[in-house]
Amino acid sequence: MAHAETKVLTAHVPLLLAERIDQVAARLERSRGWIVKQALSAWIDQEEERSRLTREALADVDAGRVIDHQAVQAWADSLDTESPLPVPR
Repeated sequence: MAHAETKVLTAHVPLLLAERIDQVAARLERSRGWIVKQALSAWIDQEEERSRLTREALADVDAGRVIDHQAVQAWADSLDTESPLPVPR
């Protein structure tokens, strides 16, 4: 199997976090490096999704696709009543 090129990154982490990484690595029978790669990959994916959603939301605002705050507040306030309002559109 071919191996992807790699680059060594160095980071100072709090001792308690390093210990938690070691515990997870031991439990999963994986290396510390594998745990860190998984965590970084998940974080990057999360940040990319957050960025995409933010750009999408800003495009909605620019296009005027917004819901009035007062309508959302009235809907939210109605949720614990006998007759909740429909979701504002």
